[in-house]
Amino acid sequence: MDNDEIPIDIWIYYCAKRLKQHWRTVDPEQLDQLATDLAGDANLRAMSPQAAAALFLEPVTPPDRSA
Repeated sequence: MDNDEIPIDIWIYYCAKRLKQHWRTVDPEQLDQLATDLAGDANLRAMSPQAAAALFLEPVTPPDRSA
């Protein structure tokens, strides 16, 4: 199944789930709304929901120091 074949509500669910792993103190409803907004971006929607969330989070994610 291609990412564009993932039902939008499932895509949003998994994107929001990834965002919640990063921002545990943010209101989950706000993160659901953010995931919905991200789903509206055709470039992000073409990605897996987890990859789209990770790309969105890149500017606020500390670099991996183990490399």
